[in-house]
Amino acid sequence: MTPPERPGPVVHDWAAVPLPATEFDPVPYRLLHEEPVARVRLPHGEGHAWLVTRHEDVRRVASDPRLSRALTVGRPITSTTPHTLAPAGGVGRADPPDHTRLRKLIAPTFGRRRTEALRARTTRIADALALRTLEAGPPADLTETYIGPLSAGVVAELLGVPAADLDRVQDWRARLLRHDTTAADGDGVKKDIAGYFADLARHRAAHPADDLISELAAARAAGGISTAELVSMAVMLTLNGLDAVRNIVSTMVYVLLVHPDQTAKLRAAPDGLPRAVDELLRYIPQRDGVGLPRVATADLDVGGATIREGEAVYVFYPAANRDPAVYTDPDRLDLTRDEAPHLAFGHGAHYCAGARLARMEAEVMLATLLARFPKLALAVPPERLLWRTGSVNRGPETLPVTW
Repeated sequence: MTPPERPGPVVHDWAAVPLPATEFDPVPYRLLHEEPVARVRLPHGEGHAWLVTRHEDVRRVASDPRLSRALTVGRPITSTTPHTLAPAGGVGRADPPDHTRLRKLIAPTFGRRRTEALRARTTRIADALALRTLEAGPPADLTETYIGPLSAGVVAELLGVPAADLDRVQDWRARLLRHDTTAADGDGVKKDIAGYFADLARHRAAHPADDLISELAAARAAGGISTAELVSMAVMLTLNGLDAVRNIVSTMVYVLLVHPDQTAKLRAAPDGLPRAVDELLRYIPQRDGVGLPRVATADLDVGGATIREGEAVYVFYPAANRDPAVYTDPDRLDLTRDEAPHLAFGHGAHYCAGARLARMEAEVMLATLLARFPKLALAVPPERLLWRTGSVNRGPETLPVTW
């Protein structure tokens, strides 16, 4: 059961609303500056939860073993969406030692060697898509002709999802990540996805290939992972690869195009691209609302507040990335910034498993665009761009450009 409200600080109502471009949600922004450890009530679930927004406190909460993801299972914790995106028993809702075991299984796939080996292949795909876009002529929607197909192709190759199945998986992704998907509908989508990946794993067990699903199928056969754990990891990695990368890179391109002076300097010094990507990751608020909560297994003090055993805690990484105690003029984009590492991929045990891959994809896509499209510009005024609404991850619906 969710712990009852107790006397103390005010509980802030926070209904995350769709915001255009890189506009920052005013509720967590205000709390970062006025009450960095605050109690919030989200649109769904019961009771309240703590929201932590300051960089130092976010890092502490995300790495504190006394805060459990596993204990969130079965609890109606106040949340952004009517259903929980991550399935029970999966890596996202596991604690050590189960979490450690599961992460070790996928570590080689997302390690430096495998990612760098994939960089050359990703660059070839990016070049081919860029040339196809150039030949078709302006205007073009980069999300459809370039960014979306590239991120989908990388996911298909790395995980082993057949290209012919991507449209079906994309439909599941869109339905699962909507704010208005009911708990019943969300459960139905999860059941469909689970059945699909269980069947795919059985096929890969009989016909293995050089992909992650084959490796997970082999681990299941050896008793190192359950079917539920396999499905959970496949779903998490596929949806993040299809949705998060598409949205963040599309937004990165938008930000570069509305900051032409900084982009011109980046074109003149392309070696600075990795640093620029990190600054874009810090600067861009990547989601509406919060991710998965944690539950305290003991009383602990965070930022001057006492979080009691059994209470739920959220961290908000985009706010931590705008902490003025850590970043100089944090609301300003500076592609040459060289300060503390950002927290866009999280922190601690649940640091994003695909962070290195996502960063590589962003670097390749942006480098190719900067080289192939020296006069790239938005085809419409920035205020006329349509941004996604009703979805967890933020990004442009379309990205019309000319050159």
